Amino acid sequence: MKQTDRRSFLKFLAAGSLAAALLESIARAQSIDANNQTKSIKDVKHIVILMQENRSFDHYFGTMKGVRGFSDPRAVKLPDGDPVWKQKSWHQDFLMFGHKQTTEPFHPTTDDLGLKFLGDIDHGWDSTHAAWNNGKYDQWVSKKGWQTMAYMDGKDIPYHRALADAFTTCDAYHCSLMGPTTPNRLHMFTGWVGNDAKHGGPVIDNQWTGLSWKTYPEVLEDAKVSWKVYQDLGNGIDAANHWGDTLCDDVGLAYIGNFGDNSLPYFTQYQEAAKGEALYDRARTGTRVGYYKTPGAPGTGDDPGTKDAKSPRLMADLYADVQENTLPQVSWIVAPEAYSEHPNWPANYGAWYISKVLDTLTSNPEVWSQTALFVTYDENDGFFDHMVPPTPPTSSKDGSSTVSTKNELYKGTTPYGLGVRVPMMVVSPWSRGGYVNSQVFDHTSLIRFIESCFGTEDNKYLRCDNITPWRRAVSGDLTSAVDFTTPNKKASDLGLPKTDQYLPPHRGIADLWTILPNSPGYYTPNAIGTPTQELGTRPARPLPYNLDAYGCYDTVGKRFSITFVNNGSPKSAAAVFHVRSGDSNQAPRNYTVEPLTVLNEVVPVNQAFGYWDITMSGNSYDLSVYGPNGFFREFKGSITTIKPLVANSRQSVDAAMICQYSDDGDSLKFKIRNYTGQSGIFTFKDMYTGKYTDQPMIVDHSMECESDVFQITNGWYDYLVTSDQDSAFSLRIAGHIENGKESITDPAIGKDPTAS
Repeated sequence: MKQTDRRSFLKFLAAGSLAAALLESIARAQSIDANNQTKSIKDVKHIVILMQENRSFDHYFGTMKGVRGFSDPRAVKLPDGDPVWKQKSWHQDFLMFGHKQTTEPFHPTTDDLGLKFLGDIDHGWDSTHAAWNNGKYDQWVSKKGWQTMAYMDGKDIPYHRALADAFTTCDAYHCSLMGPTTPNRLHMFTGWVGNDAKHGGPVIDNQWTGLSWKTYPEVLEDAKVSWKVYQDLGNGIDAANHWGDTLCDDVGLAYIGNFGDNSLPYFTQYQEAAKGEALYDRARTGTRVGYYKTPGAPGTGDDPGTKDAKSPRLMADLYADVQENTLPQVSWIVAPEAYSEHPNWPANYGAWYISKVLDTLTSNPEVWSQTALFVTYDENDGFFDHMVPPTPPTSSKDGSSTVSTKNELYKGTTPYGLGVRVPMMVVSPWSRGGYVNSQVFDHTSLIRFIESCFGTEDNKYLRCDNITPWRRAVSGDLTSAVDFTTPNKKASDLGLPKTDQYLPPHRGIADLWTILPNSPGYYTPNAIGTPTQELGTRPARPLPYNLDAYGCYDTVGKRFSITFVNNGSPKSAAAVFHVRSGDSNQAPRNYTVEPLTVLNEVVPVNQAFGYWDITMSGNSYDLSVYGPNGFFREFKGSITTIKPLVANSRQSVDAAMICQYSDDGDSLKFKIRNYTGQSGIFTFKDMYTGKYTDQPMIVDHSMECESDVFQITNGWYDYLVTSDQDSAFSLRIAGHIENGKESITDPAIGKDPTAS
């Protein structure tokens, strides 16, 4: 495609001509078959990690087809009963009367948002935990400002979206900590933030010195696994300057150095290392592209900021290693500030940088056929994401865990994470085809993938002991995001737009662009409503979950018991069940449950794992349970209709209902026990089709009965169960049945709302 200005290029994309704008390296990447000798993860010879800066998942991908974004039918509700999108904040009008303003996700009005210099939003430990608000998740605007709700769509960031269309997107990937850059990158480089309060930790802010615990590259070094950090050195990286620049007012410095995103020089063992030693040669070397001291001076060739044509290219060392087949087994790539996507730098400057990384890796087909590239973001800046992060319980008052939560609570009272969702794209020959993976991951999952790839029975030193038991159980190892068995089946003929027009035109920085909601006035509520997503579904990777949760009300104990079940195999993942009450006086709770074989050792199956103490409001209960990949249970009912058969005996309102899945994932049935003192009729409504099942179930009092088999499509189910015994009773049962095979994303997300 010939060169064109940005406005014309965006119109070109909008006209549907994306397929004609193939980037040569991506076409090559899609045509190169994966190494498939062992049909296992051992076919991966190189792991490359490119971690960019400060964007939330909804901010980039909330409108993208198929992922759990703005059309999520099972998003949590706020304590006031509104959906999570309707964030409130107090404002004072000109009459000095305070009132609450609602701000929903909004798209700033401009046709080149991806090239705007957006301002930064507070994303520190305190403000992010305040927005999270112990799981209530209702303080985003009040703690971050209404800019938090701004999002981009596919026309703003066409390269990012096309990259996701071509490869695999993880829509349950979280940053590791509810806080800023450094502690999140420490999770990537070391597995934690020094949680044991030794060797300079714990780090919850952007601390840049005084650390000394063992990093994961040192583990790799011990295990004789090759590794390297690719970066630009700028003005030099040493004990006094870890950024490669001097953080002065010369904006040209933003185009050199590593922005402080290589966390390894923060550790004394790296600072004290000398040339010729691994910790120096692999973590403190790189390119020196140089810079102009006059802002606005043009760059040379593809690398703005080079002094002259003889200066090394920004990725010269990476390119040389790829060409010479000396790319290490594990590599981390760190961008200069201007390309990092950190507000206030444009998102599409980052797109240019990502494209150059991919150009370099695909320049040698043999290397690319053996390489897995992970493109992710260290944290969310201050941008909103609607998914409440899985967290360990801080005490018995807010849940329980069958997995040890040791070292996961800061000062014993506040969870480190998981953090907010961020984008993750797995770009490799084993992950082509526009798939979505919905397993829970975080930055330590990158370490886990390395463990799985290069660990052997003989190599017992590759395990990262810093990763806590709870995090290791809950966050997967990213192997479910790739297909090692049949990676070379014909993929969709997808391509990426060129990114030449995103090359920074000069060494300067434009004025910051002010984000304003699309609303009639500054103090008026957002009038546009929650945005929707692109219609349709995507192919989905199989996940390691087999979950259930069922509950009933105990009339004697005055409490509602919920049984959380993880029926997975020993290789399955632990699951965090997030429970919310319709009573605003009740705080959310979190329950972590290991796979069944482990759970049986702690809590017997069919015995209540946790009790929810109800503060009754209007003699009713309203509880919702959220789990991975759209898992959902909702319990509603009245306690005034209960008539115990025997005085002081245990009775429950209406029924407890257990899901029973078929092995092939094509059907399910329900086992119902009716605790009420009379026979009841239970009716099932399929919420995907809007139709009722042919026959209601009649269940005698104090009896157990199995339903008919319900056929489902692609593993997705969503049923509403009601009873003639109590008009207030309803049970919502939704989720996805895993059978080890590929599926599709949730059809409720991609459904046309105008369709019948």
